[in-house]
Amino acid sequence: MTPSAPTPAYRRLSVEERRSQLLDAALSLFAHRAPEDVSLDDVAEQAGVSRPLVYRYFPGGKQQLYEAALRSAAEELRQCFDEPREGPLLPRLSRALDRYLAFVDQHDAGFSALLQGGSVVETSRTTAIVDGVRRDAAEHIHSHLGVTDPGPRLRMTIRMWITAVEAASLIWLDEDKQPPAAELRDWLVEQFVAVLSVTARRDQQTSALVEALAADV
Repeated sequence: MTPSAPTPAYRRLSVEERRSQLLDAALSLFAHRAPEDVSLDDVAEQAGVSRPLVYRYFPGGKQQLYEAALRSAAEELRQCFDEPREGPLLPRLSRALDRYLAFVDQHDAGFSALLQGGSVVETSRTTAIVDGVRRDAAEHIHSHLGVTDPGPRLRMTIRMWITAVEAASLIWLDEDKQPPAAELRDWLVEQFVAVLSVTARRDQQTSALVEALAADV
C-alpha cells in the first residue's frame, strides 16, 4: 500500500502577517467594488478566515479596515519617491517612476483602491490619506529640484504633473499595461520637462530651474 503524502504542517501567522493578509484581501475587494458594497464577510472569505478574526484585528469594523488598507498602500507609494539626492535630476526622477510603476504593476488592485478612496468614501480621514501621498510626492520633487520655497505657479505645475502620472497609471492598467512600463516612464519624464517649460514662460523661478535642468545632463 502506497503511503499517503504527509499533510503540510499548519503554520500560525504572526500578528503582522495576519494583519497584512487581511489588508491585502481588503484592498483587492475595495479596488473593484464601492466600500459600501463590501462586507466583512466578503473580506473574511477573500482571506480564508472567519469573520470574528477580522473583527479581532479591526474592532472598528469595515471603516477601520478600509482606512488601514489605504494607509498601507499609501506608505508604499510614499517610499517610491525616496530617491537619494545624487546625480542628475532626470535619471533620479526615472528611478522614482520605475518604483512607482512597479508598485502599480504588482499591486494594481491596491493602487486603484487608494486613488478611488478620496472620492468613494467621503470622510476627512480617507481624503487626507490619499492627498497625503500627493503632497509627499510634491515635496520630494521640490527637494530634488533644490527648491525650498516654491512659488504658486511651480507648486501648481508639479501637482498637475502628479495628477497626470496618476491618471496615466490608471489608464495603463485599463489598457492591459501597454505601452511597456519603461516607455511609459520615459514619456512621463518628458511630460515633466514639457510642463515645466510651459510654466517657465510665465514664471522666473521655473525658468531658472529649466535652465539648470538643461545644464544638468
